[in-house]
Amino acid sequence: MLFFYYVIALVIIAIDQWTKWLIVKNMTLMESIPVIENFFYITSHRNKGAAWGILQGQMWFFYIITVVVVIGVIIYLQKFGRQHVLLGLSLGLILGGAIGNFIDRVFRQEVVDFFDFIIFGYDFPIFNIADSALVVGVILMIIYTLFEERFKRRA
Repeated sequence: MLFFYYVIALVIIAIDQWTKWLIVKNMTLMESIPVIENFFYITSHRNKGAAWGILQGQMWFFYIITVVVVIGVIIYLQKFGRQHVLLGLSLGLILGGAIGNFIDRVFRQEVVDFFDFIIFGYDFPIFNIADSALVVGVILMIIYTLFEERFKRRA
């Protein structure tokens, strides 16, 4: 079953890198294509920091943190990934998301973002597939943690 979680990570990485390549090759920086007017746009954006643009230009910090996170996730997946599908799935998504953005930082010195939503007038920070996988993975991890005892009793 562990193999399946690594496949999920690889699929996330592949889709993430392919979509970023499409954006870089087909759009100019800050070009925006409306998908749903006043709600959802595909916008070519670059981020040299983390979420909401914090820690701009601190690549060495992101390299170190990402390597530590990836190693930690792999160790945790190897030790506990068989315990529950939800835990393994969350770790696979986190692993794929972390590596997807790490590839950008290493080869581009910036992360390619393109999902641009305006929600109730708020222009949400632009993000990508890797960011989405990380967020969903963390949410699933929180759900697993909240219900871990219940899952163990059922098993």
